[in-house]
Amino acid sequence: MTPGRATPGRTGPGRDCALCPRLVAFRDELRRDFPLWHNAPVPSFGPENARLLIVGLAPGLKGANRTGRPFTGDYAGDLLYATLAKFGWASGKYVAGRDDGVWSTDTLMLKDVRITNAVRCLPPQNKPLPAEINVCRQFLSGELTALPKLRAILALGRVAHETILGTLGLKRSAYKFVHGALHDLPGGLTLADSYHCSRYNTNTGVLTPEMFEQVFAALRSHLTRT
Repeated sequence: MTPGRATPGRTGPGRDCALCPRLVAFRDELRRDFPLWHNAPVPSFGPENARLLIVGLAPGLKGANRTGRPFTGDYAGDLLYATLAKFGWASGKYVAGRDDGVWSTDTLMLKDVRITNAVRCLPPQNKPLPAEINVCRQFLSGELTALPKLRAILALGRVAHETILGTLGLKRSAYKFVHGALHDLPGGLTLADSYHCSRYNTNTGVLTPEMFEQVFAALRSHLTRT
């Protein structure tokens, strides 16, 4: 794979981004099999004046790859958006698609938080290759630059944690991934860690809803003080 470059100033790839050949081939296959799905890089969701950015790993097959919105359409989204609503970061009605509020005025909206992924395209078996993560890092860099009020970043999982550090030019050894940790980064940013809110993690007890909520409670308290 030859690393590509994003268009300067853009925070996300275009619909037909061709930077990662393996992901492009998988995307083309899904477009043939499921023509009504999104099947494209998934853009970030939430206001650009947010103080909190949540970074996941990559779109899920029947989740964001189908719906076109991060953490929408699978269990991870059910838990994430319910938790955001509980702590005042979301309002409206969440459904497993992008048509929240279509038949009412109860549109899902995020408040002071934005959601994105370390890798914008669906990888086979939900496992992006290191080279694909590195290529897509330019879009996370653009995302960070485009958020003028950013104060904290929540990494959902070790890969997101390490990708954020790499994007910021920081050493992994200085900020080890630990669920529930709050890391003070240079420049005034805070990096928070949580196990990914996937069904696998919750079914196996690696992450419970209570553990997940504790992370958001700590973030809410932290942002209130800063």
